[in-house]
Amino acid sequence: MRTQAQDRLDDLLDRAGLTGVKAKAVKVAAAIAVAATGFALLRGGSAPAVEFTSSGVDDVAITESSDSTTTQSAVVVVHVAGAVRAPGVYELEAGARVDDAIRAAGGALGSGKVDALNLARILIDGEQVYVPTEDEVAQGVAGPGSAVGVVGSAAGRGGLVDINTATVADLDALPGIGPSTAQKIVDDRTVNGPFMTIDDLMRVSGIGVAKVESLRDLVTVQ
Repeated sequence: MRTQAQDRLDDLLDRAGLTGVKAKAVKVAAAIAVAATGFALLRGGSAPAVEFTSSGVDDVAITESSDSTTTQSAVVVVHVAGAVRAPGVYELEAGARVDDAIRAAGGALGSGKVDALNLARILIDGEQVYVPTEDEVAQGVAGPGSAVGVVGSAAGRGGLVDINTATVADLDALPGIGPSTAQKIVDDRTVNGPFMTIDDLMRVSGIGVAKVESLRDLVTVQ
C-alpha cells in the first residue's frame, strides 16, 4: 500500500523532471535518511547531526595571515659613537651599511672623518661604529669598531689591525670579536704560525666566512 509520503515524493520528482534511474536514486537516499532518523528516535536519541567540514582553504588563509602578522624583519642593533650628532644605540634593518648607521645618528659632525670608514660595509649585530675626528685619524687613534682600528703594536697599513701582531685587547676591540675569540686568534698563530692571508682567520674555531668578510676592511696581514 502506498503511503501519502510516497505519493508526495513521486509528485515532487515529477515536477522536478526526474524519472527512471535518477528518480530511483533519490527515493533510495530518502528511504535511508528516514530509516536512520527513525532508528535514532527509537533508541531515545536525537537525529544524527549533520557535520560540515572545512575545505581547508579558509584554514590555510588564516594560517598564512597569522604567519605574516607575527613574522618580523630581522634587525641589527649597533652603537654609533664618536664624531656624530646623536651618539647612541640604534636598531636598523638587517643588511644595513655603516653609512646607514651614521645617518641614523644624525650624520657626522664637521670634525668627523667619515672617509676613514668603509661606509659600504654591512653592519654586524652588536658592533660599535665609531666615527673618528680628523685629528684622531692624523694621529692614528680611533675608537673600537672604526675602520681606522686601534693603534699600538697591531697598527698596520692605513691604521688597520695586523692580526699577526695584535694583542688580545687589540683584537677584542674589533666588531664581532669578543675576548674569547681574540684569545683563540692569538693562540692559533702561536701554535700554527702567522696568518698568511686574512682568510686564514677561518682556521680559528668560531670564525667563518661571514665574520672574515666583516673584518676584511679592518684588519691586515704583514
